[in-house]
Amino acid sequence: MQKPAYYIAIEGVIGVGKTSLAKILVQRLNARLVLEKFEDNPFLSDFYKDRDRYAFQTQMFFLLSRYRQQMELFQTELFHKNLVTDYMFIKDKLFAYLNLNEKELMLYDQMLNLLIRQIPKPDLVIYLQADTERLMQNIAKRGRDFEKNMDEEYIEALNQMYNQFFFRYNETPLLIINTTDIDFVHNEDDLAEILKTIQTPPAGTKLYRPVRKPS
Repeated sequence: MQKPAYYIAIEGVIGVGKTSLAKILVQRLNARLVLEKFEDNPFLSDFYKDRDRYAFQTQMFFLLSRYRQQMELFQTELFHKNLVTDYMFIKDKLFAYLNLNEKELMLYDQMLNLLIRQIPKPDLVIYLQADTERLMQNIAKRGRDFEKNMDEEYIEALNQMYNQFFFRYNETPLLIINTTDIDFVHNEDDLAEILKTIQTPPAGTKLYRPVRKPS
C-alpha cells in the first residue's frame, strides 16, 4: 500500500482547531486535505443526549467509517502528493475507552485489532492542546447543533485522556502545540510561529508552547 509523499495528521480534543489548521497547512504545502466525516454519523446527536445508551453504536460507526475512508484514501494513485488529515485512526480507541463498558470494549478491541494493521502511520502527528475552558468557548462559538448538549465534564475527561495518550505516544514523530493562549486562525503572528515550528519537525517528540508577545 502506497503512502503519500509526506503525511501529516492533526489531533486534539473537540474544538481545539484541528480542521482549521489542516486547511491552512493544505494551502501552504500544496497538499491534499482529508477531513473526518463526523457529521455522517447518525448516532452522534443521540450520543450527546444519552452517552450510555448510544455509545456503542456511535463508536462502531466511527470505527468502520474511518477505516473505510483510510482504505479508499491509500488505494488511490495520489501517493506522490503531500497529505494532511484532521484525525489519526488510532484516536478512535481513546473515545472507545472513555465511553464503552467492559463487554462492549471486548468486541470493539477485536474489531480494532483486525483493522488497524492495514492503516499506514503518519510521518508527523501534530497534537493541539488547550485547556478545557478554552475548548468549551470554541465549541460554543462554532454553534454546531449536535454539540449543543456537550457538557464540560465530558470535555475535561476527554482532555485528560488525550494528554495521557500523547504523553506516552512514540509511534511517529510528534509535535505538541499548546494553543490555549493563541489564535492561529485570526492572528497572523500566532500562525507564523506555528508554521515555523512545523517546518522543522522533530525526530521524536517536541513540546511547543507559543507565548503571545505583549502589545
